[in-house]
Amino acid sequence: MDKPPVRPAAPSTLTRPPGHNTRDLGDGHEEPLPPVVEDGLIKVLHGIIHAAVRVLAILMTLVIVWGTADVVYIIYRRAIAEPFYLLSVADILVIFGAFMVVLISIEIFINIALYIKRDVLPLKLVIATALMAISRKVIMLDFKDLEPTYIIAMATVILALGTTYWLISYKPQVIKQQEER
Repeated sequence: MDKPPVRPAAPSTLTRPPGHNTRDLGDGHEEPLPPVVEDGLIKVLHGIIHAAVRVLAILMTLVIVWGTADVVYIIYRRAIAEPFYLLSVADILVIFGAFMVVLISIEIFINIALYIKRDVLPLKLVIATALMAISRKVIMLDFKDLEPTYIIAMATVILALGTTYWLISYKPQVIKQQEER
């Protein structure tokens, strides 16, 4: 089979090298533009924000260590209480809640670390952290004492976060069509 003719590429209208800072005046002449100068105040404020984020990373590390020590302490206190080495459902929920707090703290630390490294907040990870936090809340709730509207509101938040996470993660699959020979 013959291939269809290919249209030649149009000549490039860009005659100057990329990054050359000029403005076309329309009559064939170019006027140099002043160099782009970042505002000094913005640079200072950006530096302050980065310093604050680094302090938050240090503090979150301390929270993670403290939370881990708290999990160990909770397990120890529950294990030595009468009857020895028997945990009730309430004890397991308390331990599980303490574990979840540490895991959520680790997720928040990862968010902070990624912000420091890339100067961008990863939206997918933030949504996943929020899902983990709301899941902890649902696990720890005592549904006997809650209003139905509160439960519906929590379900709506979970549905919204789950849908958001799915939409962010969704990558349509490309359907490959086999070429006919």
